[in-house]
Amino acid sequence: MSLEQIIILFESSKLMDLVAVFFFFNISIIVIEIIIDLPKRKGRNWKDSFANIAIYFLGQLTEKLFLSTLGLVALLPIYYFIPYSIPMIWWTWALGLLAADFTYYWMHRLEHEHRILWASHSVHHSSEEYNLTVSLRLSIVEGLFEWAFLIPMILAGFNPFQAIMCLIFVVQYQTWIHTEKIHKLGFLDEIFNTPSVHRVHHGSNRKYLDKNYGGVLMIWDKLFGTFQREEEEVIYGLTKNIDTYNPITINFIEYGNIWKEVKQCRTIKDMYKIIFGNLIWKPAYMKENGQDKTNNQAIEKAEGRH
Repeated sequence: MSLEQIIILFESSKLMDLVAVFFFFNISIIVIEIIIDLPKRKGRNWKDSFANIAIYFLGQLTEKLFLSTLGLVALLPIYYFIPYSIPMIWWTWALGLLAADFTYYWMHRLEHEHRILWASHSVHHSSEEYNLTVSLRLSIVEGLFEWAFLIPMILAGFNPFQAIMCLIFVVQYQTWIHTEKIHKLGFLDEIFNTPSVHRVHHGSNRKYLDKNYGGVLMIWDKLFGTFQREEEEVIYGLTKNIDTYNPITINFIEYGNIWKEVKQCRTIKDMYKIIFGNLIWKPAYMKENGQDKTNNQAIEKAEGRH
């Protein structure tokens, strides 16, 4: 498939109309939930909701100015390098959606396991609320690197249009699950990513940390040992909350935390592990200086020790 054909697909494919339908549906349910909650003087932090909406518009601005074509431009050379391709017919779209869901699981999991990736993904988790506007609370810079997780799909033979569209559908599916207004859905909670399943993922409770990474299907979490049912009241937010409604601060606070610790590192190896290692690793001399005390207390609080 030529570059011109791929560009035409993004501009005129009927699937783009389907994306628009999903978008307007998602915006509609967000607005409906806001209208339902408007009469409530208590029970919803409106500053947090407005911060979520502001972050969404900031993300749209950065995407339009800098990031909208980055993924396509980066994936095209890989696509043209491989000597084979998968045709776009009905069953390859079904296969593509499954592959994109699998891709999303590992992208999401790695964003929780490596600190430099968590620095952007933590934006989504830093809200202490759980409502549909939280689905808008996404890092404004994640588009710089998330395209890279589609490389295996390109190497498998999917063209960039098909790979990107499948991932878009997996992501758009997840708007409706960011709510407390829908309770448990029985057997569906065992198969699909539902509000109950995703509430667990947003929990800072000890037993809920690093669970339920799946985008649409829960098969991957069950297969790789990260599935957790909703069994106790969810405490939303981070183990150490950021206490700000400033959209810029929300987006970059964790990068600042990483930089502060990097400056205190005594070796290049320690710098590397702080940046690319797991979220809790610190060199022994930082622990001896008591720099983990606050975070440990937050974790203990989440466990109910305080």
